Amino acid sequence: MIETTITPRTADIGGFTVERVLPSRVKRSVGPFVFLDRMGPASLDPGRGMDVLPHPHIGLAAVTYLFDGEIVHRDSIGSHQAITAGAINWMTAGSGIAHSERTPLEVRQRGSRVDGIQLWVALPQEHEESAPAFEHHPAETMPSIDEDGVRIRLLAGSTRGASAPARTLSPLFYMEAKVPAGKSLPLPDDHEERAAYVINGVVSCGADRIDPGRMAVFARGTHPKLRAETDALIMLLGGTPLGARHMWWNFVSSSPDRIEQAKSDWLNQRFAKVTGDENEFVALPSRS
Repeated sequence: MIETTITPRTADIGGFTVERVLPSRVKRSVGPFVFLDRMGPASLDPGRGMDVLPHPHIGLAAVTYLFDGEIVHRDSIGSHQAITAGAINWMTAGSGIAHSERTPLEVRQRGSRVDGIQLWVALPQEHEESAPAFEHHPAETMPSIDEDGVRIRLLAGSTRGASAPARTLSPLFYMEAKVPAGKSLPLPDDHEERAAYVINGVVSCGADRIDPGRMAVFARGTHPKLRAETDALIMLLGGTPLGARHMWWNFVSSSPDRIEQAKSDWLNQRFAKVTGDENEFVALPSRS
């Protein structure tokens, strides 16, 4: 039932190392999800923090979720929002947005931990040039589901008869499952493509084992059931694929010409500045 298993590679996002799961050489996307970074877990000494400088996006929604820590989001449409464990930040880039993500000053001074996931969701073609938008949804607004001791929090999209509050533009699901040792979790059958990313614990699917830090992508039309061999924390995601997308640096589009325009716009400072974080930015790379 497992189509492929993805082993992440490391990447640097400005002095902070992440595990990059998607896109992968063996699988570029799962449903509309075209990007997944695991940030941490990392301990930051007093005076040190995460500083993702202002940078641009087009054609996607960036979704941030933390297991631990606190990050302040600022963007070029005026949003200023701290995110803590269990909440969702959903930023729709559409026609273009710039944003930064930093450890807040008071947290930086005392030292902290950071652990979380950032996803990119490709937008349907008819929404790729929509106006940029930002939503924050606190932890307590996420639907919770208990299935025979398995605790599920639905973070985005719809499945199992529940819907999360973030406004999505195509069919998808994104959820966190805490699975006690010996318990099983069937994957949703109401979405075309599905994957499971194991945060911790040992998980099996039939005769196959999924180790921590690995993503299993499941074959379409199958009915996988995950079993926790030890207490496990699993992120599950999927949805309807949107067709081929071009990706270059932070830009996603169905049109390569639109990517070139975005590169020119950032290079020539035609994106709006990040409100409250106007003095620094990430330069356009020479290659993605």
